[in-house]
Amino acid sequence: MGSGARRAAGRAAPHAVTGLHVGGGHGGERRRVRVGGDRGADPSRTEPCCAVFSSQNSPEVAEEAEQGSESPAGGAVRRGKRTAPAAAAPQPAKLSRAELYKPPTSEELTQLKETEDLFHSSLLRLQIEELLKEVTLKEKKKKKIDAFLHEINSLLSAIPETPETELTDQAWLSKDVKVPFLQVPFNVKGRFRFVPPAELKVVGSYLLGTCIRPEINVDIAVTMPREIFQDKDNLNQRYHRKRALYLSHIAQHLSKEKLFGSVKFAYMNSNHLKPILLLRPQGKDEKIVTVRLHACPCSDLFKLSRFFPTKNNVRTAWFMEQSTPKEGATEPPTPHYNNSILCDTVMLSHLHFLSNAATDFPGMKDGLALLKVWLNQRQLSKGLGCFSGFLVSMLVAYLLMKRRIVKMMSGYQVLRSTLQFLATTDLSVAGISLAKDADPSLPVLDDFHQAFEVVFVDPSGLVNLCADMTASKYHQVQFEARRSMEILDDRMVDGFQVLLMTKKPMLRTFDHVFHLKHVSKLQGTCKKMQLLNELMDRGGNYVAAALPFIVSLLARGLSQRAELVAHSLPQVPEWPIDAEPPKHKDVGPLTFGLLFVPEFAASMLEKGPQADHPEALEFRTFWGEKSELRRFQDGSICEAVVWEASTACQKRLIPEQIIRHLLKLHADIPESSICYTGALLEAVIRTGKEAGGTGEEAMVSVVCSYDDLSRKLWNLKELPLTVTAVQGVHPALRYTDVFPPIPMKPVYSFHNRSKHFLLPSGEKPCPAYITPLRIICHMEGSGQWPQDKGAIKRIKAAFHLQLAELLQQQHQLVCRPAVTHTDVYKDGYVFRLQVAYHREPLILKEVVTPEGMRKYQDTEESRQLELETLHLPHLTSSLHGLQQLHPVFGSTSRLAKRWISAQLLSDSISEECVDLLVAFLFLHPAPFTPPSSPQVGFLRFLNLLATFDWKNNPLIVNLNTGLTDSDCTEIKNKFVAARSHLPVMFLATPKDQWSSMWTRERPSAQILQRLVLLASESLRALEEQLMDPLGDQDVKMVFRPPLDFYDVLIHLNPNQIPRLLESVDRPVKSVFRGVVKNSSAVNILFPVVDYDPVQLYLHELRNAFDDLALFFYDKHGGEVIAVLWKPLGFQPQHFKVSSMRGRKVTTLNNELVCVPNVEAILEDFEILGEGLVKSVEARTEKWTI
Repeated sequence: MGSGARRAAGRAAPHAVTGLHVGGGHGGERRRVRVGGDRGADPSRTEPCCAVFSSQNSPEVAEEAEQGSESPAGGAVRRGKRTAPAAAAPQPAKLSRAELYKPPTSEELTQLKETEDLFHSSLLRLQIEELLKEVTLKEKKKKKIDAFLHEINSLLSAIPETPETELTDQAWLSKDVKVPFLQVPFNVKGRFRFVPPAELKVVGSYLLGTCIRPEINVDIAVTMPREIFQDKDNLNQRYHRKRALYLSHIAQHLSKEKLFGSVKFAYMNSNHLKPILLLRPQGKDEKIVTVRLHACPCSDLFKLSRFFPTKNNVRTAWFMEQSTPKEGATEPPTPHYNNSILCDTVMLSHLHFLSNAATDFPGMKDGLALLKVWLNQRQLSKGLGCFSGFLVSMLVAYLLMKRRIVKMMSGYQVLRSTLQFLATTDLSVAGISLAKDADPSLPVLDDFHQAFEVVFVDPSGLVNLCADMTASKYHQVQFEARRSMEILDDRMVDGFQVLLMTKKPMLRTFDHVFHLKHVSKLQGTCKKMQLLNELMDRGGNYVAAALPFIVSLLARGLSQRAELVAHSLPQVPEWPIDAEPPKHKDVGPLTFGLLFVPEFAASMLEKGPQADHPEALEFRTFWGEKSELRRFQDGSICEAVVWEASTACQKRLIPEQIIRHLLKLHADIPESSICYTGALLEAVIRTGKEAGGTGEEAMVSVVCSYDDLSRKLWNLKELPLTVTAVQGVHPALRYTDVFPPIPMKPVYSFHNRSKHFLLPSGEKPCPAYITPLRIICHMEGSGQWPQDKGAIKRIKAAFHLQLAELLQQQHQLVCRPAVTHTDVYKDGYVFRLQVAYHREPLILKEVVTPEGMRKYQDTEESRQLELETLHLPHLTSSLHGLQQLHPVFGSTSRLAKRWISAQLLSDSISEECVDLLVAFLFLHPAPFTPPSSPQVGFLRFLNLLATFDWKNNPLIVNLNTGLTDSDCTEIKNKFVAARSHLPVMFLATPKDQWSSMWTRERPSAQILQRLVLLASESLRALEEQLMDPLGDQDVKMVFRPPLDFYDVLIHLNPNQIPRLLESVDRPVKSVFRGVVKNSSAVNILFPVVDYDPVQLYLHELRNAFDDLALFFYDKHGGEVIAVLWKPLGFQPQHFKVSSMRGRKVTTLNNELVCVPNVEAILEDFEILGEGLVKSVEARTEKWTI
């Protein structure tokens, strides 16, 4: 694609901006109010920038970098590394009064005006300036690079000539160098000798000053002398082989020089026809620069008309190794082959063209740096058919030529204009050309469209710069540009952070991802699809030949369901000069990403044309035996394909069925070669043994039963006060209960009986856990309600009794009233009704001062009641609404909670808090789109936990878009002012802007720090597994907690764990727990509700040993309680009779002190949990004092 040398002008590594921490926020405040050129102080010296650059950094460093400069929860995630104290901050220069109040200069006024018009804030401007400083090459490095280039220059001109030999006779080459070219077929006519280069020119981004760190590439065009070429070298890869031999001879000589740290070969943008030579300096400078040598012919060597896209330069008889060509056969055009030779001839003219565009245009350099960072973060700038730095430079030059960009523009305006152009122009339909005057002898755009999927013609009118790009890849660039323009125009989003600082790996960008494990299978595809001409054109590269056809096949099959079908770019790593060049299959697995249209992704029907229409045949051919005739309700008889799927989770996987079917049918790719990783994680929230759904259907039936019950409560007769509102507060009623309740009926013989209800039996295993679904019943106000809190409680108890009685009389429901609630058994579920009176929280707040004055203040009791009866119902209904908009919200939240519980931390962070974190991903997805599969939602949840700056920012969850731009700003400002008094994890919602009620008590700073660390490790491990289709994909690994961190493990008896079947690794044999599935039972004895012996045991442990230890447990069937000693509890204390609980007396420095009696405490653990505890294992000796 495009001209070899400069195509990747300054492509940065995927890590390009991994760890940039841009000193915008604080830096801005230290300047004078004027944003413009500050004459007193140096405006560049705002805040010392912490930049971690290295594509080969250790994982810890990279991770630290990604955490930003401040790691969450006080920086302890950094694994014990301490950064050096920052140098003393630069002091602002002292200015005289006259200087300070001087009117702004015209230049400063222009800058202020620009900032106001173009950037949303001066902060964005500062951030961009900071980023540009980070990525541009420093002068000191430039000097080193220039010296290195001079030495290379003198070495290249001193390489000796070689005698002329046949092209196929390569015995003159040393054994230490292998030709960097796949010579298939080997026999070819032509002769070769080496003559030193005619000239050497530096081309590409280095000269233009547009290359960006951390990966500095300098491209040198090595012009091969005219005398080594013969007539007809344009045919049958002769030119390409001479080029490869020329580079081999150079490599052989340079590899002996002490100057180089490494001499290697690589393919230019992974194109097998285009090897290049990579040179890196010796010693510690090796990382500074990679010099890339491109061999190219002199510009007038070939007659250019031979390389038009319609011409043939590879003969079929030669490629197929036949002795004589078939008679009368016409040769197919070879546009990609022709383009690859033309690229080499126009290298220098492209450099002149770009340098003309860049003169007197400082904004171009900045704009290109920003665009390259933007492409790197989206993984679009490397590999075969990438959108390289060179290509984006040519695009900016095109926009300049068309006056879409003017030389007055700043870098940010160049970025915006280019993204706007990409978002609105489809080069796969209407190509563009840089050729100024229409020369009638040159090919027209239509010729290029016939030969290539994406068309962007260079100034010569001959080279297609996008030759290797697939239409799918361009559509992905277009989609990203559209999304980025929306983000830049949205004032609620921090555009800089989202567009330029956030990586978008495929796994977190696309809803489903699948891999083609063995790319060698594409050889069969080329046969099946009859792609011989494409193979000849691509020099035998079956991956490049088949890929566009595979992608368009999938795009057609998923046309209704997927907004985007994208593929990874085939990439070949560099290799040592003494190794054989990589084969086509060495690109490794190919990855495809699908971005769904949520409304249609899970549709079970593909409706085709009517049976008697001519398109019906085409439909049948496309879908094969899956297509059948069906009669529809409107009477029409059409071709249709129906996919098998009964549960929501199976419906989400219909695209997998389509992909496997189409690739087998049309591309001859067996199912075993496809590794579909779209829904691997959902196994951990599957319920029951049968491979059924993931609980969505169970949740729907709970909600239906609840709706029916609330109607019955509304219409109850004979109640003294009517029910004004019925509100559910249980997670199942907002679709986020990890394991939703299943309708149950108790088996009497398994339990002990009381008069009206059942009790657990001592001899049998613990009965199944039945969760009570909490519902708040608001009663109408009336003057009869008492004004005393004790009296209100008694009235509520009377209501609970009356509700039970009336539900039993009027609706025959089995009820069990209690003082604080009434349990109702209905449809196999147990609902727990709780009566609420709207003035009760106010009455609880009332206190009488010693002077007899009444005043109102929040008490713990009033807060708790408000939370339960006011805030929780409101949150539940908001999230219920969110589920209706985004059907995978519930499953994502359940995966997140299952992971937190599996890490033994479910008691350390509230369920509502996790629900809100997940809601944030759906309401504020930028730079992504809202998730359409639970797995991608979960990966983004881990990323949010691991990378959000909890210390310096509030997380604003804008439910029902209840907050405006100004509200958000106010929340942020108040947060900064009051940071020290606020919870470590601060969540703001429209109904709770200042108190962060869901995180007020928990998590603590230490737990948050642990969560952040676990999230970043889990994300790393998961992404590695999901992107490695050839490895072991046991994704449950991140749901198995590391236990070596704890001091004591209490192992439990599985028979007494009621929720054992919910564990990550389910037991092979399950114990009968005294219930059978039944949703129609009436008139039964009341089952055992909310009975979980482990939770009761934990409650006792925490009450007894709270000052000495922390207890952790996975409430979903965990078989172990992990204990961590508190260091403070183990400090010797003065002997006091009152503080002797769990301690023993000993002498220390002739003084009586008490220390914890660990042996006795461990014994107490066993005694307290008799029958439940299997064994207590002391793991560490941390308590020895």
